[in-house]
Amino acid sequence: MSGSARIEERIGTVHKLSTVISAMRGIAAARVAEAHAHLDSVRAYAGTIGAGIGTVLGTTGDGGGPSHVREGRAVAVLIAAEQGFAGSFNDKVFEAAAPLLSTPHDLVVIGERAILAAQDRGLAPTWCDGMIAHPAQATHLANRIGTVLFDRLAHGGARRVWIVHALPGPTHAVSIEARPLIPFDYARFPIPENARPPRLTLPADMVLARLVEDYIFAELTEAILLSFAAENEARMRAMIAAHDNVMDSLQDLVATARRMRQDEITEEIVELASGSLLAR
Repeated sequence: MSGSARIEERIGTVHKLSTVISAMRGIAAARVAEAHAHLDSVRAYAGTIGAGIGTVLGTTGDGGGPSHVREGRAVAVLIAAEQGFAGSFNDKVFEAAAPLLSTPHDLVVIGERAILAAQDRGLAPTWCDGMIAHPAQATHLANRIGTVLFDRLAHGGARRVWIVHALPGPTHAVSIEARPLIPFDYARFPIPENARPPRLTLPADMVLARLVEDYIFAELTEAILLSFAAENEARMRAMIAAHDNVMDSLQDLVATARRMRQDEITEEIVELASGSLLAR
């Protein structure tokens, strides 16, 4: 195979790679849009539950649950990348979680790539699971995480729960949020003034506890969707950078192929001219 033929073959390969990169970028963009659409529904649900919490708090007279939290282990929930081609996404999540991981803790890791990253750092997750592949799966994953968390709180000696995940945004830098889920912050929910007391068929404390569980479920679902959107945004940025690099390589290959064709044509002309002179 001649040199120009090899270059043409490489150009064809680069064109195929460019097509794959464009497809991956398109898929990531679609997933980001789907995640944001689901977030609106989750936040509306959380708002309804939050209003219920505020209403029930007005009947308890104590402003919420206990303010004192007994000493005990913390559960750190890290939600990170499921797939590759997301740049430094996982690194940023683990860096943000470092202060939590320096104290006694149980570690929950979500995302196949995140699990590998934890192992590379010498961390041993107490529980781990794969990240969602579609926003519609977020509630199922939130249920599984919630089951683990409440089990650790009831039987595992845990007293606090923190969640760490990425946030989607327009900037190229990955933004990370680390916030407590438990102890539950009742101060977020204003008690409605001059509201008619709700008609309850269960004790107010029991109703409040169930509403809190539902709200934590909504918070977990929101965190999963936010991380999912952020991961796909990171992948979009990585694919844009990869596409730019591929285009630069393609331009270099096309220029090289053009020069090689010109050299081959020149050699053929020289050979023809030499042959013509010898024939005289």
